[in-house]
Amino acid sequence: MISTRGRYALRVMIDLAEHAGDGWIPLKDIAARQEISKKYLEIIVRDLVSDGLLVGASGKGGGYKLCRAPEDYTVGEILERMEGTLSSVACLADPDYVCPRKEFCQTLPMWTEFDGMVRDFFYGKKLSNLVKKQNR
Repeated sequence: MISTRGRYALRVMIDLAEHAGDGWIPLKDIAARQEISKKYLEIIVRDLVSDGLLVGASGKGGGYKLCRAPEDYTVGEILERMEGTLSSVACLADPDYVCPRKEFCQTLPMWTEFDGMVRDFFYGKKLSNLVKKQNR
């Protein structure tokens, strides 16, 4: 399940993409438009900056911007940075995990196929696919 952390991170990224031509976007503006607590967004945005997805500027006239064009971000990249692995089961989530049942597990091929579909879906979606076309 994708948590509020992942969903809100996507909303922040979409909001910044929609307002990319507006210069630095204050967090209070994002919080108001997205109806999300500014306090909670501070934590999310801090992680987005430290992961290199956003840049921030403090002080008067400061705020946040995308580091790249919206078409250069994938939804999968954003979600994995915020959520960790998108894998459905522990044996696929951690490459170092040694499962004693791996050689004869009857469900592993199903989980592998499912995880591939999820990965292909989210990594096939660009941030730009989620941005509303606005008459600006």
